[in-house]
Amino acid sequence: MLFVRRVAAFAGRWFALLVLAAAAVGLLAPAASASLAPAITPVLGVIMFGMGLTLRAKDFAVVARHPAAVAAGVAAQFLVMPLLGWGIGQVMGFTGALLVGMVLVGASPGGTASNVVVYLSRGNVALSVAMTSISTLVAPLATPFLVLWLAGSELPVDAGGLMVSIAQVVLVPVVLGILVRRFASGLVTLLLPVLPLVSVAGIMVVVAAVVGASADTVLSSGLLLFAAVILHNGLGLLLGYGAARLTGVDEAGRRAIAVEVGMQNSGLAAALANAHFSPAAALPAAVFSIWHNVSGALAASFWARRPVE
Repeated sequence: MLFVRRVAAFAGRWFALLVLAAAAVGLLAPAASASLAPAITPVLGVIMFGMGLTLRAKDFAVVARHPAAVAAGVAAQFLVMPLLGWGIGQVMGFTGALLVGMVLVGASPGGTASNVVVYLSRGNVALSVAMTSISTLVAPLATPFLVLWLAGSELPVDAGGLMVSIAQVVLVPVVLGILVRRFASGLVTLLLPVLPLVSVAGIMVVVAAVVGASADTVLSSGLLLFAAVILHNGLGLLLGYGAARLTGVDEAGRRAIAVEVGMQNSGLAAALANAHFSPAAALPAAVFSIWHNVSGALAASFWARRPVE
């Protein structure tokens, strides 16, 4: 068990490089990697179940204590990033699957790694956990609507199908995880240190499968796509911080909201794109999976050296 914990700690520490390695495998062995595509949805369900295991009722208490901060953060999450995804896609000349993919990753809820980044950034971790949880629970309604609104003219969007998929892949596993944590807390406490390994391994499978299935598209539009994703993520962090500042949130809360807005559940976006659109539509999410962990580490390093007033 000690060995597994050490491996899990290593995976969490080198997450960005491991995901980058998975993308490289997808490019070097596209056929074998693409064969992993059917595993994307169940793997993501396992990851979301693990997220549910980390949540407790008291994690939602921050909503009652700071409703304005939570409301501002969740509103920014579902307004800033989808609009940025659509706008940047337009500027970059993306059409069809790639534009849908940019909107879809922008319309996804907060990423599970964001809570760790907020902790390292000396931000408000309770607010971060609440935002991740609430945006995840809101996603079955918000994400399909936003994709239909912003990208419905590019490709046919089955909003009802998206809603059902998100409920199956996100809502049900998260709620089950919360219930297991509530009624088998002793067992869950033993498993918690291992969960980062499960999450990292799962995201690696998703990224390798997505990149392998669209290796030609990656090679033809790779630099432009990376530029779009870096811009999307960077502006999300900046505008999230700005929105929190305008609404009067304190510095620790600003950092939490900035990270929550800028870091997306790209694994969910990739799974939905692969299931409802095409592997090419999942590419922005795959690149986002790599980059937002790098930028999150950079943001944490920057803020960790600056005390919260």
